[in-house]
Amino acid sequence: MNAPISFPKLTVRDADLYDDNDCARITAFVEAHPGGTPFHLPQWSIAVERGCGQRARMLVAQDAQGALHGILPLTETRSPLFGNAMVSAGFAVGGGVLASDDAAVTPLVDAAWALTQNRGCNTLELRGGARPAAGWQCDDSYLGFVGDLAQSDEEQLSAIPRKQRAEIRKSLKGDLTVETGRDARQRRDHYAVYAESVRNLGTPVFPKRLFTAMLEEFGESADILVVREKQRPVAAVLSLYWRGTVYPYWGGGVHAARTLRANERMYYALMCHARRRGCARFDFGRSKVGTGPAAYKKNWGFTPEPLTYWARARDGEPRKINPLSPKYRLQVAAWKKLPLWAANRIGPLIAKGLG
Repeated sequence: MNAPISFPKLTVRDADLYDDNDCARITAFVEAHPGGTPFHLPQWSIAVERGCGQRARMLVAQDAQGALHGILPLTETRSPLFGNAMVSAGFAVGGGVLASDDAAVTPLVDAAWALTQNRGCNTLELRGGARPAAGWQCDDSYLGFVGDLAQSDEEQLSAIPRKQRAEIRKSLKGDLTVETGRDARQRRDHYAVYAESVRNLGTPVFPKRLFTAMLEEFGESADILVVREKQRPVAAVLSLYWRGTVYPYWGGGVHAARTLRANERMYYALMCHARRRGCARFDFGRSKVGTGPAAYKKNWGFTPEPLTYWARARDGEPRKINPLSPKYRLQVAAWKKLPLWAANRIGPLIAKGLG
């Protein structure tokens, strides 16, 4: 008969994200964990705090010897429009409890729930990670799209399904150029393109300083790819590179991008660029089930995988911030009609409360 498994007694504390030793230990834990993501790293939480003014926290579960058994990044998100929430991880598509053993999950979740109540927040959101105990609402309406990169530019093009490959070939024949970097011009052009893109979709743009903070915190592990028609930026994406995977996170195109097939050029160029940077995987992010963006990613040959989020509220239902929700239909329609200068001025004030 096997001896029963015993776990050391764990304590949970709020780590100091501005302490180099704490951050180094958390980073090492995330990098060693097979389920780790860039959204679990201290850099992500710090950039969110710097960029959106929402307080970042990091709960850690450790044993008597100080060894880490689990972490939970949290963003204390406050918004007069969307309410107050603890989010793991803030402004991310992933997060949730990252634990090396099951014994760390419940203490971390319990500590996060206690913190949620103590800080006057109504909702606690866990975007992925270990499943909490009973009493949580499950949201499985999102799909993730991750796939392998090919060994060469030609093989990458051949790996893309025929219909989408034809669109990429047309983009390659167009008068488009591609550049990558992190300088002031590329940052400016990325923000201009991204802001117009999300305005056209009817959603507010994030503060410009969020993108600046991400580039500064992630250093050489982040860059911008810009597609130009002559000198005009028509598509751009800010990407993270971590543990052999590229994460194209904030990207979009201007109205003319569709006709120019600039987005097709952008994502194909990024796949090739990421491979040259040593990446073997492409994380195309999340999309809602049954939406156009989900279909678009399938057209590239990505197989959708279900994502599971968890939420719990003190009073009533957890907050709902999905712009596809019918309750926001009129607001989305109105936002699309705003002049770009107005959307760019008002948008960051709203978007920083989305979390």
